[in-house]
Amino acid sequence: MKNLFIFSLYFLTISLSMGQELTRDQTLSQQILNDDKGFYYLETGNYPLGDRSLPIGVFDSGIGGLTVMDAIVNFDGFKNEDLLPGADGKKDFIEEKFIYLADQANMPYGNYSAENKQALLREHIIKDVQFLLGKKYYPEGAAPRYNNDKSPVKAIVIACNTATAYGKETIEDFLTEAGLDIKVIGVIDAGVRGALEIINKDEDATIGVMATVGTVDSKGYVNTIHTLKQQMGYTGKFQVFQQGGIGIAEAVDEDTDYYDKNLKAPRKNYKGPGLEGKTKIDKTLLNIYNFDFDKNKMLCDATTPGDCNNLQINDAENYVRFHLVSLMEQIKNANTGIPLRSIILGCTHYPYLTTEINEVLDELYNYKESDGNYRYREHMSQNINLIDPAVNTAKELFQYLKEVSLFNQDGEIKESEFYISVANTDNMGVVVDENGNFPYEYKYGREEGEIQEYVKVVPFSKSNISDDILSRLKLQLPYTYELIVNFNEANPKTQILKQNEKIK
Repeated sequence: MKNLFIFSLYFLTISLSMGQELTRDQTLSQQILNDDKGFYYLETGNYPLGDRSLPIGVFDSGIGGLTVMDAIVNFDGFKNEDLLPGADGKKDFIEEKFIYLADQANMPYGNYSAENKQALLREHIIKDVQFLLGKKYYPEGAAPRYNNDKSPVKAIVIACNTATAYGKETIEDFLTEAGLDIKVIGVIDAGVRGALEIINKDEDATIGVMATVGTVDSKGYVNTIHTLKQQMGYTGKFQVFQQGGIGIAEAVDEDTDYYDKNLKAPRKNYKGPGLEGKTKIDKTLLNIYNFDFDKNKMLCDATTPGDCNNLQINDAENYVRFHLVSLMEQIKNANTGIPLRSIILGCTHYPYLTTEINEVLDELYNYKESDGNYRYREHMSQNINLIDPAVNTAKELFQYLKEVSLFNQDGEIKESEFYISVANTDNMGVVVDENGNFPYEYKYGREEGEIQEYVKVVPFSKSNISDDILSRLKLQLPYTYELIVNFNEANPKTQILKQNEKIK
């Protein structure tokens, strides 16, 4: 016991000497608002509320939120001259600057609820907001000191379903406590409105929700669907089926607990669906999953799939296959008689995979049993609408800026900035693996109330964004990719690539 006390005292001394506040005598919000010696302190009394020239803050647990960012920066739903509804061929936010934050070090947010760490998740979310409101960032992960010249923001978009479900009210309460009248827009309400728009007021409908486990557990979409159904006067019968997409977002973000392109055999630290555990791959459904085993996209301890005793998914499309089959099995077994009409993509990473999702849905619609009967056809529409909440989020942001006259009059969207969190190895208490990332056990084993700098927030760079991710961004989100390039060309010390650099 004595040795434990000495070690704890030593750790506390080292942590504080490195600028890490490790205390339980105040909440995070109290430190932000009251502790002018703490790293997270904000001078809210001098906040430039009502300044049209301020940027718009957007944050997510990773790069998935760039799909929301892309929908916003490409949005053309109103006329720029008079702000009336109707496209005019001009981007509606062309004079707005954005600041994007990906809390990559702490992602995926969707797993915190499964580990009963919702309070820790809310602390991460408030730190995201503190970053957007504040001026601090590190020029790179190895930098010992932070810069203090980032602009605060005039509105906040939560480009993350889990953060919206668990943190939107927490953010709003914090802003009220801080005396800051700043609009917070989340993606869940926007996504539900998008799903309802394609349903007639008296129509029965089955709606699918694919989201992280955290978002599913929160019932954020289910509750919002039923609330808006009543508010908007829908009288038909709605059935809602949810599927927690373990591994999809993680594969997009290349989280090695779920996806590692260098592997050739199953590994011990795998966290995705398998033949054992809570989320199981059903061997009797292998023909329906139709997994791609090529190039180690599935990892098996035998030469043929049917003989696998250890089977692991190692590819984003294969994760999609597993979860879409699981969703359709839910609907088939419920046998409600109301076909699946739409699927809300309740995670910002999923729009990266819409092509794959549509291909698998088409396969399942046409899948025949050995007796010649279609397994799922009576339970699904032939053309299922994929609802991306991002477009409705852009519309809500536009309407807010119009309502309060906060549009920038002479700004430049190409001045937008992009930041990402990395493990803060200057904090002696932080644990990282051989790749410099938080191991799963440490990431979800931390406790709320220990207010310290787990991460450093730094600009996007090649040291924290892989070539594979860059290639996907360039192909699927070309305008946002261009904005990232512009940001890095304006910051040569953190330059990620040149506009004409070829991405392999």
